[in-house]
Amino acid sequence: MSNQKIQIFDTTLRDGEQVPGCKLNTSEKVEVAKRLEALGVDVIEAGFPISSPGDFESVDAIARVVKNATVCGLSRAVEKDIITAAESLKNAVRPRIHTGIGTSESHIKFKLNSTPEKIVERAIAAVSLAKSYVEDVEFYAEDAGRTDNAFLAHICEQAIKAGATVLNIPDTTGYCLPDEYGAKIRFLKENVKGVHNVTLSTHCHNDLGMATANSIAGVMNGATQVECTINGIGERAGNTALEEVVMVLKQHPYLNMTTGVDTKQLNELSRYVSDTMRVPVQPNKAIVGANAFAHSSGIHQDGVIKKRETYEIIDPKEVGVDHSSIVLTARSGRAALAYRMKNIGYELTRDELDIVYKSFLEVADAKKEVSDDDLHEIASLRHKVAV
Repeated sequence: MSNQKIQIFDTTLRDGEQVPGCKLNTSEKVEVAKRLEALGVDVIEAGFPISSPGDFESVDAIARVVKNATVCGLSRAVEKDIITAAESLKNAVRPRIHTGIGTSESHIKFKLNSTPEKIVERAIAAVSLAKSYVEDVEFYAEDAGRTDNAFLAHICEQAIKAGATVLNIPDTTGYCLPDEYGAKIRFLKENVKGVHNVTLSTHCHNDLGMATANSIAGVMNGATQVECTINGIGERAGNTALEEVVMVLKQHPYLNMTTGVDTKQLNELSRYVSDTMRVPVQPNKAIVGANAFAHSSGIHQDGVIKKRETYEIIDPKEVGVDHSSIVLTARSGRAALAYRMKNIGYELTRDELDIVYKSFLEVADAKKEVSDDDLHEIASLRHKVAV
């Protein structure tokens, strides 16, 4: 059976840039977009054109340079938003307007001060207007995670009739459990007329730490596009992390799903986005964190040295990391010490290792981490003892 292609929709430059204190200029955005295209993402959400002249300029600039990926501009279900998005995308090879409206009871009553019937009318009008400018129109049902499934199915069906080619089902507040979100996608697959002719998309936030799990549940139940960001950057607790979704699908081949992402570029792009957007990556971040392939426990180090797969389900080279790191601390054992000593040029006998290990523990107890310089000094003490 051939693998199902999952489209990767990257919104680092739109949703990701909404992080407080994070602001990119146009040239920085263009460079990130170029790297995303080289990575192999299918869609680049370049910005929210109506939000500012700078955002309009950035979307326009990205639309001019990106040739292979679809370039997307966000809009609300507002006429001026949509017209502005269309104008910013006029030079794109593959333009997409992303428009939509809140659909949950909370959004309809308190944010929009409206009724379900009027919301459906606005959705139809927005998609129809966007369709008059571009063929590829994505409709988002904001706060779909907390939207009644029957109403969600109804508004999605009307969006398809109006010309939507993609349906975005956001868990805007990160509220859903994976089973709940997966069931919502499955409900739409089974109850929306015309749904098999469009793309169902996930867009999950990480408020409860389940953005990746929810996105995977979505694709397992019929979604074929995942909206995500590099490093999981985004508002509040962030978005679904691109690198996590891509590697989950790669590491579980029985799911029969694949992406077009060149995973060997993930680590480098993660670093670039972190540096450019001035948002550090937490050390224990999955896939791209500094500690993702680092081992300091003696038991783990011994296992990894004997066979890497003992404690690593991903070969670091698959995501652009040269090698696993054996970090020497007071919890490290003889095997790790001998391994690191060998890496810097010292082949130790068992007796020499015993001598060196005693000195090593003294240094390790005094420091958080033992460096190569420390090891050279420890090795020199070994020679003195041996004489």
